[in-house]
Amino acid sequence: MKIVTLIGARPQIIKAAALSRAIRNRFSDEITEVIIHTGQHYDANMSQVFIDELGIPGPDVNLNIGSGSHGRQTAGMITGIEEILLKEKPDYLVLYGDTNSTLAGAIAASKIHVPIAHIEAGLRSFNKSMPEEINRIMADHVSTLLFSPTATGLQNLVNEGFDPDNRPPYTADHPGIFHCGDVMYDNSLFFRKTAEEKSRVLKDLNLENFPFFLATVHRDNNTDRPERLHAVFAAFSEIAGESNKPVVVPLHPRTAKLMKKNLDMEFYRKLRQNKNLLFIPPVSFLDMIMLESRCEMVFTDSGGVQKEAFFFKKPSIILRSETEWKEIVDEGCGRVVNADKEKILQAFDYFSGKGKALQFPSLFGDGKAAEFIAGVMLENAKR
Repeated sequence: MKIVTLIGARPQIIKAAALSRAIRNRFSDEITEVIIHTGQHYDANMSQVFIDELGIPGPDVNLNIGSGSHGRQTAGMITGIEEILLKEKPDYLVLYGDTNSTLAGAIAASKIHVPIAHIEAGLRSFNKSMPEEINRIMADHVSTLLFSPTATGLQNLVNEGFDPDNRPPYTADHPGIFHCGDVMYDNSLFFRKTAEEKSRVLKDLNLENFPFFLATVHRDNNTDRPERLHAVFAAFSEIAGESNKPVVVPLHPRTAKLMKKNLDMEFYRKLRQNKNLLFIPPVSFLDMIMLESRCEMVFTDSGGVQKEAFFFKKPSIILRSETEWKEIVDEGCGRVVNADKEKILQAFDYFSGKGKALQFPSLFGDGKAAEFIAGVMLENAKR
């Protein structure tokens, strides 16, 4: 069986590592993988460092699309992906998540009848003002195999008309839906020991033996609106001051740029002078694992970071108006606070008081999701 794996953003590189590892370890004689990087997000800090550090296959093709408007970026990807699919003639195009690369791959493959396997299918924020929500819905509805990391995701697919009783052979008109666990949980388990051995981030920040919090902000809904960006960083500043514990903030390059543009200059200067706000460049996956596993609490607008916080039994304060990972909130391990300073502070006080009373049940599988996915693709391709 031949598959083409499509990646375009840093999280997709990491997710793809789990499937590549499963193929290498369990299916090397049966599955050939071709990796396409669209170039949606590609620079040494945001992509190549992950490929090198995690020992995963580099892309066979880079389309070098780069940034741009949604329409221009997606159109360029569709053209490039279609050419490669026509050349490679794969049994499946494997898509991850909900980026513009995911959408472009779904359109290109479905138009020329290449079966699609969508990993992270069924996730819904129920907010169509988010581009990611549109991307994931459209990718799901042209896929042949849909792999949901959670039971909630599977139920979302059923609610949208997918039949859980379908049996192979599967097609786009007769798709198979599966609750398989999360490939990122596979990776977190696999790479945690490596992170303990190789990561120097805690030593470099002088935090090896000190408590701290972790924060990430990157979504345009927060970075592009000055009032929201101000509220979020005002909350971080107050928490860092009153707790006398550092808040570590790995800054996405775009966020760093927009902080200078969208924050009041005096406020920005005070943030930079606050010794308990540790602004650092983007970190590698291993460093991120160390920060997530050793911090006391996470503040984030990232879906992936919410989930990884849960993996490492850390409460998350979600800087959005909704989340596609509703299980985290339902279990009481996360709170959706939007970019509201008072709600952020209230959630911080709440989780500071709860301490070790939180429970983190096994919601995301057994660490073997990628093996399951590879096995289902192979079985269906043989029919």
